Amino acid sequence: MPRHLHPRDFAHDAPAVAHALIGATMLVDGVGGIIVETEAYDRTEPASHCHPGPTPRNKVMFGPPGHAYVYRSYGMHWCLNFVCRENGHGAGVLIRAIEPTHGLDRMRERRGLQDERLLCAGPGRLGQALGITLEHYGLRLDKPPFEVWAAPASITPVQVLTGPRIGISKAVDLPWRFGLAGSRFLSRRFG
Repeated sequence: MPRHLHPRDFAHDAPAVAHALIGATMLVDGVGGIIVETEAYDRTEPASHCHPGPTPRNKVMFGPPGHAYVYRSYGMHWCLNFVCRENGHGAGVLIRAIEPTHGLDRMRERRGLQDERLLCAGPGRLGQALGITLEHYGLRLDKPPFEVWAAPASITPVQVLTGPRIGISKAVDLPWRFGLAGSRFLSRRFG
């Protein structure tokens, strides 16, 4: 049986957490699936919302770890991040894509489409399918409506791909995008 993740599980650097989340399961009000794609962000690099320091928009990213950071992208998509590192640092992991496994009917209704491969392939699609809103900002990831479990131990370890992050213009050389090898639910192929 997989174990629930707790705030201490997020108190590591963002790339390590982003890598470890591949294969984990995340539900929001019982809707969700297996995390297949993530991106790491840290205040030390200019693509991060934390780079300029704490603001009213990003203050939750400065800790404590194990909370949700939600922001609006392009004025229309809610995106979900998991806060990482020690209190005061400023780091997080963007959840880019999941393989839907729970609540597919609710996801299809929210997204207005049937193709399960496209329900949560990208952070905006994922936010819409899971019903993410600003009301989720700052909530603990180990309390309802969130449930996050570590990837189950198996004979075959999860194979994780790495590459550059998507849709940014700064710090593009950092290989801080992580994905589940062979997944057909990624937002974009690697390499």
